[in-house]
Amino acid sequence: MSDTPDPERVRRRLSRAATEYERVESELAEAGGESAVRGTAGAYHTFRRLLANNQEAATGSGFQAYIEFQEKVADHTDSLDESLPAYDAFETADDAVHKKRLSADDFETARRALDPAREYADLLVEWEAAEELLREARREARDRLDRLDDRIADCERLLELGEADLDAPVERLRDPIERYNAGVREDIEALKRDGSARDVLDVVAAAESYPLVEFRDPPTRLAEYLRSAPVGEESVATLLEYADYSAEKLSHYVEDAGELKRHVATNRTYLTNLDASPLLVPYPPPDAETLRYRCKEYTAVCNRFADDDTLAALREVRSLPDEGDYERLREAAAALAELSERDRERLQSGEVSTDRDRLRAERSALADALAAAPEP
Repeated sequence: MSDTPDPERVRRRLSRAATEYERVESELAEAGGESAVRGTAGAYHTFRRLLANNQEAATGSGFQAYIEFQEKVADHTDSLDESLPAYDAFETADDAVHKKRLSADDFETARRALDPAREYADLLVEWEAAEELLREARREARDRLDRLDDRIADCERLLELGEADLDAPVERLRDPIERYNAGVREDIEALKRDGSARDVLDVVAAAESYPLVEFRDPPTRLAEYLRSAPVGEESVATLLEYADYSAEKLSHYVEDAGELKRHVATNRTYLTNLDASPLLVPYPPPDAETLRYRCKEYTAVCNRFADDDTLAALREVRSLPDEGDYERLREAAAALAELSERDRERLQSGEVSTDRDRLRAERSALADALAAAPEP
């Protein structure tokens, strides 16, 4: 079972967070606004720190500490704007510690005198907590809306697939695509085995002119080495074999064993992984226009190395969109590939439609709640 909170729970949390935020914000406005409350809270905390940091020294026998403490308190009180909420509390606390001799009781009296200012500091804490709670609730609601969108899209996709003709002869698409893909895989391996490394690089370089043929570019130093060194005439398979030789054994095959080790052995992964993947036609195939364009670019690259059977299979794939029922067959192929037995049962029972309608209602209610909630 998913641990994702349900939309109704998310909506209730958002509603509670919005109500609490609005309540505290109203109290904040009545207290003079955020700026005034922050000023009072800051002044309160500063005064409390003065009391805490100086009590022991100011109540002892050190006259200098006593004088410095009273000056700090006086400076702090004098710096406050008289329009500040609870300003009188600071004056009263100031008076409590302006005596010829101070005791712990005087400090406690000053702390009690600050209680009206403490209420503003507490209100600020409460407001900041409500603000953060609302932010979290709004963030959770947005995340939940995204998940609902994904689930609704999944339902709509299933319903779309459910309209497909599952008895359609999809082998008319599958068979030529499989023949071509198998052929181009074999041709690339044959090129790596029998052609020169430079021939392989030429194919990769030629593919750069075709955006849909996404071969990974060879490392620059490897390409430069294979273009310039005599060993570039060897096949990729041979180069990979050489890379496993010891320097002594390799010296019998190449002029500079160290250079080959530096450039080939360190790029073994690139050479090994170079395969026909960028030239494969997916199954189920894409829409007609995309398939035509893919085949056009694939043909331009495959003409450089593929055999006649592979090219013939590619031409057959290219002609598939010209058949009048291509889209019907493509939709059927997609449905057969994507629909599980459970999906088919849910479609047949109407469960998918019911789920989609429920999810849409949940999304609408949550979206309305999010739109109504204030922005912190």
